[in-house]
Amino acid sequence: MFDLILHAIPVFILCLVLEAASFKFLPDDDEKGYELRDSATSLSMGLGNVFINIGWKLAVLAAYAALYSIAPVHLSSTNPLVWVALFFAEDLAYYWFHRLHHEVRVLWGSHVVHHSSQFYNLTTALRQTWTPWTALPFWLPLALLGFSPWMILLQQSISLLYQFFLHTERVGKLPRPIEFVFNTPSHHRVHHGSNAEYLDRNYGGILIIWDRLFGSFEPEGERVRYGLTKNIRTHNPVTVAFGEYHAMWHDVRTAQSWRERFGYLFRGPGWSPAG
Repeated sequence: MFDLILHAIPVFILCLVLEAASFKFLPDDDEKGYELRDSATSLSMGLGNVFINIGWKLAVLAAYAALYSIAPVHLSSTNPLVWVALFFAEDLAYYWFHRLHHEVRVLWGSHVVHHSSQFYNLTTALRQTWTPWTALPFWLPLALLGFSPWMILLQQSISLLYQFFLHTERVGKLPRPIEFVFNTPSHHRVHHGSNAEYLDRNYGGILIIWDRLFGSFEPEGERVRYGLTKNIRTHNPVTVAFGEYHAMWHDVRTAQSWRERFGYLFRGPGWSPAG
């Protein structure tokens, strides 16, 4: 199984140290930098995600293999054009995974973990879910299209590796052609913003073209306020991991009708019967 993320952990640690040192020796009053408890929570969430995925990736591999076995064609891994097609197909799958995990509350319960920090640095990239199973359906069609399971897993790892480096305030806007095509730190800062104009924008993984195509793009303008519209104000990893599920259960349990129960689960995270 080609999981670049595990092999990249030493690189992540080195980059974290260098970024933290840059805030100490080259401070910027407009950037939030690091906060010890917040960073410790992010690292705890990342380690938990790694351990959970040791077992979960086996289930993912089995699901991909089952669908690949019945795919009408098997695409050759030796053909460069197949890798190009996989790059775009995987990135499009990531876009819709990411977008729907913002627009459907029962999916948001898993993804909210990544947005729960009010800081924005490389440790934020490691603040990952402990309930990764909601992601599986979005990549299953790739196996049915004939992409080998190991190829899908490898491309997913490449995408996540790229996205690690987006989580920084130390990099400003890049040249316009890069900003137009690729997801950049500037675009992803917008995605992590709780400003009204930044909510539910810039879902791209490696490419930003999907956001431009599907109307979810927003350029970075005013100063980004990081975190949630209602911040959780805790550094407890268990609460960070499962707090939204607890809130959902409370809303469903106290709902007055099945319409309300459905709304609390499958409408947006901010939905309420009162609108």
